[in-house]
Amino acid sequence: MPADAPVREQTATFRPVAEGMEQHVNVYHPVLDHGFVAVKDYMGDDVSVLQMARMSYGKGTKSLADDRALLRYLMRHLHTSPFEGCVIKLHVKLPIFVMRQWVRHRTASLNEYSARYSIMPDEFYLPEPAQLAVQSKDNKQGRGDTLSPEQAAEVLRLLREDAQRSFGTYHKLLNADEDGNPIEEDGFGIARELARIGLPVSAYTQMYWQTNLHNLMHFLRLRADPHAQYEIRVFAEKILEIMADWVPVTTEAFRDYQLEAARVSRMEIALLRDLLAGKASIADAASYGMGTREIREFQTRFGV
Repeated sequence: MPADAPVREQTATFRPVAEGMEQHVNVYHPVLDHGFVAVKDYMGDDVSVLQMARMSYGKGTKSLADDRALLRYLMRHLHTSPFEGCVIKLHVKLPIFVMRQWVRHRTASLNEYSARYSIMPDEFYLPEPAQLAVQSKDNKQGRGDTLSPEQAAEVLRLLREDAQRSFGTYHKLLNADEDGNPIEEDGFGIARELARIGLPVSAYTQMYWQTNLHNLMHFLRLRADPHAQYEIRVFAEKILEIMADWVPVTTEAFRDYQLEAARVSRMEIALLRDLLAGKASIADAASYGMGTREIREFQTRFGV
């Protein structure tokens, strides 16, 4: 926890309490080299989802009386509104370029550290050598083979020097160090909102991010996916671990029916049926209206 974080006195509550989640409140889990994720507050638990669902279904839930079965039914059939009754608020510290991916998920409330009002700390992200790779040849968004140790060391040197140079310029423009103390008597001292414009996207920022459980799962379905960029995926994976302690039955169903499941297109269903019936082979996939990349993904997904 940051040194200046206020400590709230523990009080009795009548609201639902998830014992697993209580272990995460105000616990700062490190992510990447300088980042973290911490739960600041939450509302609801697995039972809260059930209460929301049964309010909607009324007497129609007798055949789904088992709590776990009902939660899994909701997830399986994409009845998402009951999950909106649970809410989580996170404190996240992350590189700016990761933040730019994160805010693409617009179904949340957030407040970010402002470099208009405050001086940015001299912290920037440097990848681990194992994460340094060339551009993928068949995926415009992905990475290919990793660099050699010698190449990785040179890339890290360049990244470090560029970031240090940018922060040096930042402080010279501000005429202030990290604590706001003047550096020179006749320095520029330009406005913070202007001095920040040369900082790299590797610089760290912070935010409070609040969202409901339905939208959290949408975020995790995309960002905890193996194809997501590593630097945001590690945050998503940590949040998924926290979610498992908060709503364990929901998390199990989420993994089974969304995160580790596969969507199947109309063409794939038709091809699968004919493959199982012995009426087609994978060589016939194009005749079902599937493109080259779709066929490759189909083969990877089903091992055919």
